[in-house]
Amino acid sequence: MRGLKGKGVLITGGTSGIGEAAARRFLEEGSRVFVCGRDAGKLRIALDSLRDMGEIDGIACDVSRDADVLRLIGEAEQALERIDVLINNAGISWREPFLEITPEHWDEIIAVNLRGVFPVAQEAARRMMPGGGVIVNMSSTNGFGGEEDYAHYNASKAGIILLTRTMAVELGPHGIRVNAICPGYIRTPLNETIAGAIGGEEFVAAYERDRIPLGRAGTPEEVASAYAFLASDEAAFIHGEALVVDGGQLAIM
Repeated sequence: MRGLKGKGVLITGGTSGIGEAAARRFLEEGSRVFVCGRDAGKLRIALDSLRDMGEIDGIACDVSRDADVLRLIGEAEQALERIDVLINNAGISWREPFLEITPEHWDEIIAVNLRGVFPVAQEAARRMMPGGGVIVNMSSTNGFGGEEDYAHYNASKAGIILLTRTMAVELGPHGIRVNAICPGYIRTPLNETIAGAIGGEEFVAAYERDRIPLGRAGTPEEVASAYAFLASDEAAFIHGEALVVDGGQLAIM
């Protein structure tokens, strides 16, 4: 896609699933990539598998910790020379009925999925302002509807949509485009774990049949393509949007 070759791309949650697929896609586009993830072991595996594709590095960090965020931005800027694109992808989720959610569980989801997005975006935007840039935040179709047993996750993803729109209003004049990605059901290691606890492949097959008009779950690579599009010059006039990537799932919710 136009405008990605040579760009410095920072991807949070870039060591598995959608984040790793995004790192791979940007490397294919000729971008320079810096990733982070909470698990140092997964980080090493991801970097080892991707280094032959191009220029990539990364660190282990937790975006819910402010000190880690400052270290991440500093090391990413040093490695990339300039952060042109931020893919704010880090996120966690688990299934839990509303009446059983503890304050600790609520805080953990919000800390990573919503609060953690804020300081990374803020610090990256400050460094983009001299020449502009692109920020893409990870939301979800759950940000549009109240899927049962995901109150904490739903709230975090709805918050991302309004955070994204507010950032777009304030950062647009500085030449920084801001959008969000809202995936539906994607076959990632995290979602496979959740599905396994509910009913495994039988549950997934029924979900795909009954709730996704295209009749299948999405792939991490398909979400990575949406990330690449929004970061590219092809999307130069797309700003403040929440792009749904769900196989039509929201059309029948």
